Formats: sequence, C-alpha cells, structure tokens
Amino acid sequence: MISPASILGSQSPRLKALPPLSLYIHIPWCLKKCPYCDFNSHEVRGGDSGIPEDEYISALIHDLEAALPNIWGRSIASIFLGGGTPSLLSAQSIDTLLTAVRTLLPLEHFAEITMEANPGTFEAKKFADFRAAGINRLSIGIQSFNPGHLRKLGRVHNDLEAYRAVDIALKNFDNVNLDLMYALPGQTLEEARSDIETACTLGVSHISAYHLTLEPNTLFHRYPPPLPDDELSASMQATIEQLAADSRYINYEISAFAQPGRESRHNMNYWLFGDYLGIGAGAHSKISFVDKIVRQMRFKQPKEYLAKAGRMNTIEDPPIQTQHELDRADRGFEFMMNALRLTAGFETEIFYERTGLPITTVQQPLMEAERRELILRDHQRIVPTMKGRRFLNDLLQIFLPEEKANREMVISYLENSAKPQ
Repeated sequence: MISPASILGSQSPRLKALPPLSLYIHIPWCLKKCPYCDFNSHEVRGGDSGIPEDEYISALIHDLEAALPNIWGRSIASIFLGGGTPSLLSAQSIDTLLTAVRTLLPLEHFAEITMEANPGTFEAKKFADFRAAGINRLSIGIQSFNPGHLRKLGRVHNDLEAYRAVDIALKNFDNVNLDLMYALPGQTLEEARSDIETACTLGVSHISAYHLTLEPNTLFHRYPPPLPDDELSASMQATIEQLAADSRYINYEISAFAQPGRESRHNMNYWLFGDYLGIGAGAHSKISFVDKIVRQMRFKQPKEYLAKAGRMNTIEDPPIQTQHELDRADRGFEFMMNALRLTAGFETEIFYERTGLPITTVQQPLMEAERRELILRDHQRIVPTMKGRRFLNDLLQIFLPEEKANREMVISYLENSAKPQ
C-alpha cells in the first residue's frame, strides 16, 4: 500500500477531488491462445478443469482486501471482468467473487458490471446464473461472423456458435457488446461490410470494432499473415463508421459504437483519465491520491500471482510487481492519450480536475496539433478532427515528453495498460 508518509512527502500537483473509481478483475485463462493476442492470457491444458478456480477466487479476494487502504471511502462506479475468458469460470465462483466485492466496497447505484465471454463457452443456464450473480453487461468476443476468418484468427468457435452466443446473451442481458475486428488476413471490403451489417442487425446495444495489429510476442508478429494495405484498411474503417451510423449507433470513441445512452461507463472512465483498481494476474491500476497519481501492475504469471496473493495476510501489501508515480509530464501525456480517443473530445476543465495541472502546461503541443489540423479547440472543449482520429498516433506523439527515448514503445505500453480487457 502507499504509506501516508509517502503521500505527505510528495511535491506533485494536488487534485481538488478524486476521479471516479472502477474495478478491473483479470481472469488469465482461455481455451486457446489466439495468434494475434498479446493480452496476459494462458491456454488451459486439458480443458477448463485445469483452472485452479477456488484458489484463484480466494487470491482475488485477498488481493482486494490488501488494496483497500489505498481506496478508503471511495465507491465503485463500474466493474469489468476481463481476460482471458472469464466465462470459463462457474457462475458460483462469479457469485462468490461479486459478493465479496459488495461486502468490501460500496457500489454506486446501478453500477455497470461487465463480463467478457467467448462463443464456445456459452450455456444458456450458466449465463442466466451469471445474470443472477450480478453481471448486467456482457461483452462477447465475436471478432468475425465469417467462418474462414475465424479459422485464420485461430478462434475456437465457428459462425454458428457466434450467432448462438448472441442469442443466449440477448435472452439474459439487455446490455450486450460485440467485439469485432477488421483488416483481417485476406479480408475484403465486402467481408468487413458484412460483419458490421450483421452486428448492427442483431440489435445489440454496443459494438466495438478494432483494427487488427501485429503485436510483439504474438504468433502473427513472428509469422506475419498477408494483411490489407493501409488504403483498404482505411476504407474498411470508413465503411464500418458509416454503416454503424446508418443503424443509429453513435461512434463515441475511435473503436466504439453505442446505441444512445448505452456507452460503456467503464471504458468512459478509462478514457477520461478516471481511476481503476486492477486485481488479478497482470492487472494494471491507476490510483489517484490528493497529491500523487500511481500506476501499478500485479504479478503477471498466474502461478506467481497465486503464490503472492493466495497465501498473504490481509495486512500485507497487495501482490504488486511494479509501481511508479506519474510526474507532471506523464500526467499531461496520459490524459491526452486517453481523452483524445473520444470523438467528442473533452471539456478543458476536466484536464485540470484529473491531472491537477492547468491546460496551459500543454499549450505548445495544443498549438502544434491545431496547426496540423489534428484538433479543434476553444476555451471550453478540445476535439480531435477526423484527420486527428485517423492519425491518432501522430497526434499523441505531439504530447509525448521529449525525454521518452522510445516514443512508439511508450504509446504502445500505455495503450495496453489502459485497456479494460
């Protein structure tokens, strides 16, 4: 935990109020490791029976108990169970976990509680039980409805299982997100169009559409498949945006589309530089204090995490592998890295509220971004232009402190650490 002496001794800018707080819970196991995936996920050997389920749930609860001193008096606005594939766990385990969370922390009224699930793990009774346990939003990793592309992506499900998963989800939840990917190996514009048209037709409340990228330490990075070129990928993105808009989905974030009022509250908290406590193997946290903002990462390997969290007393520190405090330059850059993903941008006042810094601290980068027509701004709001959204990394580079040697690596690290998955 962060000691009071450490907090009082900090010379960082002070926050007038703490931002909203979310809880992220990482479940690191999946049925099969996909060749494009760089998340902290581990293939289960011998089926889902290989998951040390009871031991891991106990470790998560111990982890949360040990983290409480850092978030005393704060309520939870949203919860996200990501992975891996959280739906591999039993409904009883999810119920035990969420009961412990409610016992230890106050949840805001109608708090959003999301769980990721993959087709191939769907059983009607099990998902009804997830709903009864308190899950009120489901995020399904569809990726594509095209059977050929699903095979190329190494997914364990086929197109029929994808449709069945959505059907079961909509019978139990009124708030469902579908994750799609585009710019897939060998994908045509018409195939990308078909995927988004199908998703819109199904009537879910939220759709996420991500551009496939070849991340380091993945099979696709070592053996790159043939991918659409930049021009075709841009056409796919424009087509997805247009078709989603035609179906009355609001493109409120670069890769996110929601029916009116159904934006992901958990993700919005990330993008507006809110706080999140992450528990579980490899989970990231961002926690604000009056005069410091701290980033943490739990021990990444499940066995090591279980060894650290499973046997600890609640009076001990959480099982944190790395921790650092954000300096002034990091605060400004990280805020921009998140908030400039929002198509409506952000109110300038929130920059001060969340960083403790006046907006004038990034005046020079703002002027450069405006000169390059990547943003629009007035005294009240800063908004990325269409060009700024298309060339987001170029926009972010402007705000990245010069002393950061490997600028692209820093952006990649921070984007991954801020992902709610």
